[in-house]
Amino acid sequence: MSFLPGEHYVLGADFGSDSVRVVILDAGTGASMGQCVSYYERWKKGLYCDPKNNQFRQHPKDYTESLIRAIKGALEEATKKDGSCAQKVRGICIDTTGSTPALADENGTPLALKNEFDEDPDAMFVLWKDHTAVLEAEEINTLCRTWGGIDYTTYSGGVYSSEWFWAKILHTIRKNSKVKQSSYTAVEHCDWITAELCGNTAPSSIKRSRCAAGHKCLWHASWDGYPSSDFFNRLDPKLSAIAATLGKETWTTEKIQGTLTAEWSQYTGLPKGIPVCVGAYDAHIGAVGGDAQKGVLVKSIGTSTCDIIIGPKPKTGEKEVCVPGICGQVDGSVIDGWIGYEAGQSAYGDYFAWFRNLLMWPYKNLSNTQDDALEAFEKKILPALENEAAKIPVSEQSLIALDWINGRRTPYADQSLTAAIQGITLGTDAPSVLKALLESAAFGARAIIECFENGGIHIEKVVAIGGVARKSTLGMQILADVTNREIHVTASDQSPAIGAAIFASVAAGLYDSVFEAQSKLTAGIDRVHKPDPKTHTVYNTLYEKYTKLGAFVEQNK
Repeated sequence: MSFLPGEHYVLGADFGSDSVRVVILDAGTGASMGQCVSYYERWKKGLYCDPKNNQFRQHPKDYTESLIRAIKGALEEATKKDGSCAQKVRGICIDTTGSTPALADENGTPLALKNEFDEDPDAMFVLWKDHTAVLEAEEINTLCRTWGGIDYTTYSGGVYSSEWFWAKILHTIRKNSKVKQSSYTAVEHCDWITAELCGNTAPSSIKRSRCAAGHKCLWHASWDGYPSSDFFNRLDPKLSAIAATLGKETWTTEKIQGTLTAEWSQYTGLPKGIPVCVGAYDAHIGAVGGDAQKGVLVKSIGTSTCDIIIGPKPKTGEKEVCVPGICGQVDGSVIDGWIGYEAGQSAYGDYFAWFRNLLMWPYKNLSNTQDDALEAFEKKILPALENEAAKIPVSEQSLIALDWINGRRTPYADQSLTAAIQGITLGTDAPSVLKALLESAAFGARAIIECFENGGIHIEKVVAIGGVARKSTLGMQILADVTNREIHVTASDQSPAIGAAIFASVAAGLYDSVFEAQSKLTAGIDRVHKPDPKTHTVYNTLYEKYTKLGAFVEQNK
């Protein structure tokens, strides 16, 4: 389709682990008209979280309040360029982290929005990286393999993770009887927030995301939706009751969840009645913003990584290409008509943040430094360490680290695993440790690439999206050297929000397909990291040590 610059705008919103990011794009040119990042206030204070016990919860009010601020901020910036911008926004699409579910009442209202549960973490959204449900995930895996019926992990790489929907729900209802008794259904963040914008949160009205249901909720068309009541009853009859509220149908992201209500129009300044897309996960929509195509692996690199690639539907059936060890393959989870394949690492930026926080402990706890000065100093640590780490030559005697500090997502999810560092001496300094952590993240990425290709998914190109990819030049060069592949880094920090805007443009009827909208609206590539053959040879040796260390840790967990 053809239209003039400034004629139509689209809005994409990306809910990350600590904030929501909103971009408004010119639908004709892809130019950014306005963008804004709004941080979750309660999360920023560390409320409802217990990192030592792997508990990470988020209040639904953080989502709604931050979304309003971010939309207003993006519109304010855009209005400076076009005074009538708000009235030209034609559609909205939202992505979120996942699996991030919450228990809800018969109206689809998350329990934390009810007065009696306002401060109860078990009534809140359970963030993707919450690993309190490790035992429940293993119970689901064991049942899938032994109950004599369908193995519901067939399209989930053969394993179910504690990061995912049913494990989290099962853990919560077992732990908290009051929450269990008050719950009627469960909602993924990406489903609830889009339904909330449209005023249709009743469980029978919500259009559930194909992306979320297929990758994290054991949904598949071949078994008519979710697992059977017999299967769920063996875990807890409450799961069967919750599953019955979800329906059997799921929707791809270019479909319309509904239209923006008058209430949300008043909150945000956007036009009432514009279409709101069905929601999806950030990495899958981000892959579209990173120009996902056949043979292109898009690595979304942030607090964790999520690796996405699409492929055509097999003519002989999906079972012919089930990839063992990944995080699922779902028809339409990325782009309708294509199989979306997912893998990832449970920690990436979080690994480096842990190391920074470790180094900051004395400064934060033993000094009288003001908060502003502490924050300014904290921001300098990782860039300074990376500059020094870049000067350290790659050696077969280098430290070896495992990237499993928050468990392992791929290959074969196991959130009970932990990180390790081997080879520390009295001469080991902080830059050396940071370099080892960067290398471990690259080794984990190489294991994922090998997992895909061993499963028959050929990778022709690697694209890196996300803030960490943009910021860490050394990290991306190490990734290129370890994997022996060119790493194409996108020209924008906001690929998920751009991907969401792409879907909004299709839902609004401005483009006929996601691929057509992609060709107009993606940000392009900023830089390419080329592998160095000599360095890659050394990393081959270090990668062997990495796999041996991993095997030792796994055997002795």
